Amino acid sequence: MITRKDAATFFTRGYEKYLPHVSVDCVIFGFHRAELKLLLLKWKQANIWTLPGGYIGRRESLEAAAHRVLRDRTGLKNVFLHQFHAFGSTKRKEASIRKLFGILGLPVSRDAWPLGRVISIGYYALVDFSRVRPQADYLSDTCAWHAIDERPPLAFDHDDIVTKALETLRSSLDSPSLVATLLPERFTMPELQRLHEAILGRPLDRRNFQKKMLDRGIVERLAERRTGGAHRSPFLYRFTTQT
Repeated sequence: MITRKDAATFFTRGYEKYLPHVSVDCVIFGFHRAELKLLLLKWKQANIWTLPGGYIGRRESLEAAAHRVLRDRTGLKNVFLHQFHAFGSTKRKEASIRKLFGILGLPVSRDAWPLGRVISIGYYALVDFSRVRPQADYLSDTCAWHAIDERPPLAFDHDDIVTKALETLRSSLDSPSLVATLLPERFTMPELQRLHEAILGRPLDRRNFQKKMLDRGIVERLAERRTGGAHRSPFLYRFTTQT
């Protein structure tokens, strides 16, 4: 975990270890209580929320950098990770980055390397909500889940990054391997439908949805039922393939 000394060194001499003008930003999705969730960071001493992200090491691949960010924020390894877009607007940086210098008590010079233009490579990750242990660092006081439609305004162009990630996720929704990362191994048909509705942002017809899933042959009904509910126990299903 980053310390104050580490952070100060990063902001003054980080360009020696990291590429100054390229970074990764990670849109981390989870699914909980029928809602699509998004993992966000809040900076210390400022009401500024951002996506988890960071610069890329000079001896590090893009994917390795994204996995490092995910591991640092969630504690998880080997999660579903997909590169979806590059963000290179000339207006990506904004004055709020200067607040980080204030947190560290560092002077801000016009040629400070973190204030330069940065091109960001966007990745989205799909994680098991129950396994994530959100972790902040020295520069943030909060790392927490937010419902996708109830998130606070994000700094930089991070709202645009989330929008693009969600568009990409929706276009890939027919992939069993993708959906499987957000559900337990065994699930009910209503749970599968609620996941699709949460990602698409709209309700789906129950009968048509179940027929579509069964006709495609990607799920199979098990003999077991989900017990413990107030209503009739629904059958459990599992994916027949994850390709």
